[in-house]
Amino acid sequence: MSELLQLSVLVPWILAMLLGIFVGATPGLTATMAVALIVPISYHMSATAGLAMIIGVSFTAIFAGDIPATWLRIPGTPASAAATLDGFQLARKGRGNFALMIDLICSSIGGIIGVATLIVIAPQLAKFALKFGDYEYFWLGVFGLSMSAMVTMGQTSKGLMAAVIGVFISTVGQDVVSNARRYTFNNTEALAGLHFIPVMIGLFGVAEVLRNVQGEQTLGSSSGTGERTSFLSTVPEIWKRKWLVVKSALLGTIIGALPGAGADVAAWGAYGLAKTTSPDSEQFGTGAVDGVVAPTSANNAAVAGAWIPALVFGVPGDAVTAIVLGVLMVHGIRPGPMLFEEGGAQIQSIFSVALVTQLLLIPCGWLGIRAFGLIQMLPRRVVLTAVLVFSTVGAYAINNSMFDVGVMVAFGVVGFFLEACLVPVVPLILGLILGPLVEEKLRAGLIASSGDFRPFLTRPICVCLIALLVLAFAGKPVLRLLQRRKRRL
Repeated sequence: MSELLQLSVLVPWILAMLLGIFVGATPGLTATMAVALIVPISYHMSATAGLAMIIGVSFTAIFAGDIPATWLRIPGTPASAAATLDGFQLARKGRGNFALMIDLICSSIGGIIGVATLIVIAPQLAKFALKFGDYEYFWLGVFGLSMSAMVTMGQTSKGLMAAVIGVFISTVGQDVVSNARRYTFNNTEALAGLHFIPVMIGLFGVAEVLRNVQGEQTLGSSSGTGERTSFLSTVPEIWKRKWLVVKSALLGTIIGALPGAGADVAAWGAYGLAKTTSPDSEQFGTGAVDGVVAPTSANNAAVAGAWIPALVFGVPGDAVTAIVLGVLMVHGIRPGPMLFEEGGAQIQSIFSVALVTQLLLIPCGWLGIRAFGLIQMLPRRVVLTAVLVFSTVGAYAINNSMFDVGVMVAFGVVGFFLEACLVPVVPLILGLILGPLVEEKLRAGLIASSGDFRPFLTRPICVCLIALLVLAFAGKPVLRLLQRRKRRL
């Protein structure tokens, strides 16, 4: 813990959290994009400082997205879409600051519950994960790709298509087994493959600039500040709903642990559960405090939940943890069950950073609420220019190569057109990250079995993962078919 209090860690940590507040409160800019911009800077710092920056910016950006959602009915991040309902209605009634203070405290509590769940569950899962071999990791990678395609917004077929594109991109470069060149087009810089950071910055940074380049001259203006609400005055309201906070945070952690689900799915899931179980469900959407508490408790918990598969299995739970996996490896930290066996100090450092971040979120978030009006009056061209400059510098700084800048620009255009066609880009990113894992484990398993595919289908854990895949894809259609037959009878 003493290492976290050093200025070399604390200063960049807090600055990154303030950046997260700015990005999250700016409609059109995402938490993933903020993390992608932070990564090149983190490469030049210690592992603790780099992870503190990434963890800090991800949690604060998720909360800050609720600020414009409450005041303007414009979600700052996808995870904040649920705040456009009751939070905005409370703001229209002059209780916007009250809604945001509730939001801030519940985000912090939800994050603490999510991290505590991570601390309890992750080591136990790691012991189970030690039983995994090449065959099990192959199906785990396939399961992660499939889930990311299913739970993202839009059609499952489009999500699967994006995941396949990501896997295909991961094959670019020189094959480590046969040394064959794959899709390099005689470009020597492509032999090492396409680095995921320029691809990530392009998909989430440049693509956002392209989407927002046409629009109003300013990002918006606050609808008013309403009443001033003290921190202590909101505590009794939250205490009345303590079980709703716990229930929503636990649900958010579970959903966040599903590869590709993310904080936005968690927020809507918690909102739906709260509305379904509330005796005053008709009040939801008209300014119900429960409608503010549930989604904000869930979305920050989901950020922590996404770390469970990332740390235990090396399978990212969302786009942010996909970036984190690359950062960990750069600093010589290899995620997986052995991390819990051999890297006790490293894992404790990650847990400590995540917990302290939830406490720092309250003062940083309070500053964000107060400064929101100034951020919203910034000219759009200034914000978009800054994003483009940071994106270019970040992509170039990876290998000091203009090739990476070209990759960034190319994938910015690709990301723009994919989302214009309602194709989600998160499965593409997970395909790029998980593609090498799936290929490596498939080939290693086939080599170990002398080309026999049967061990992939007969080992107990493999059978369970295959059953989960079948259930995930066939469960909903079968349920609909049974319901239709029941109606006919």
